[in-house]
Amino acid sequence: MNIDPWNIFSADFGQMPKPYTAFVTLIDMAIYFAVTLVVGRARLKHKVQAPSIDGPPTFHRVFRVQQNTLEQLAQHLPLLWIAAFAMDDVFAAAFGSVWAFSRILYAMRYYDKASRRTKGFIIGIIANMILFLGAVTGVIASMQ
Repeated sequence: MNIDPWNIFSADFGQMPKPYTAFVTLIDMAIYFAVTLVVGRARLKHKVQAPSIDGPPTFHRVFRVQQNTLEQLAQHLPLLWIAAFAMDDVFAAAFGSVWAFSRILYAMRYYDKASRRTKGFIIGIIANMILFLGAVTGVIASMQ
């Protein structure tokens, strides 16, 4: 009888093929967890019970940061990982880090005032566009 069927205790830890991209992915998830917690705190503070999203403008800004980050993650994570495998781990991690920075900037500025969110949003879109171009280039080069 095997007492470790999933190789939890016998696995070779530290054998991640793209460690920098994996680390940036963890940062991305930490950012998402953080903005989600901010929404939870805002719900309590402004007495906005789920599933309602009606509340004061402060709550709406906090909620939009979380929702927009989720929307962006759906685009960002596939681009990040395809670029990591099709191009290079460091390339993907570098532009993935720029995207993570952009989300922090976006959140901080949007929490303060909705009209201040643009700079963080644009930096994130540019980082994702570069990841997209890298992913496309790497995939096409791999097909030849």
